[in-house]
Amino acid sequence: MTPHEMLDVAYTEARKGLAEGGIPIGAALFTSDGRLLGSGHNRRVQDDDPSVHAETDAFRAAGRQRDYRSTVMVTTLSPCWYCSGLVRQFNIGALVIGESRTFTGGHDWLAQNGVSVTVLDDERCVAMMTEFIADNPLLWNEDIGVSV
Repeated sequence: MTPHEMLDVAYTEARKGLAEGGIPIGAALFTSDGRLLGSGHNRRVQDDDPSVHAETDAFRAAGRQRDYRSTVMVTTLSPCWYCSGLVRQFNIGALVIGESRTFTGGHDWLAQNGVSVTVLDDERCVAMMTEFIADNPLLWNEDIGVSV
């Protein structure tokens, strides 16, 4: 699978989250040859659980792996520090990001620490987040840890 095809899986997850009344961020974990291990979306609102970010949902759905170095985490939005920590903690080898215009998390730090980072700057992802942030500023600020 190409990075864009992998992103399609994460984007579909983000749309699911939005349809459920949640924050539209999706993610998927793949093997390096493109086999899907697990996918998920941000469920902070739906589950009333602040720890269920898209990347953690996809990571949990993938189940235990013996080694994560040859896996690829794909996410519609630049990962926050919490999710960047997950990538670093488990030595996930590559990260594909849909966009980082509306939010920039820890992906530069991950790149500095040996993770292969690709930012696709996908217009669908930018439009989805731009609209969501404009329509839900308080919920968005809660999600990224900004007090207003």
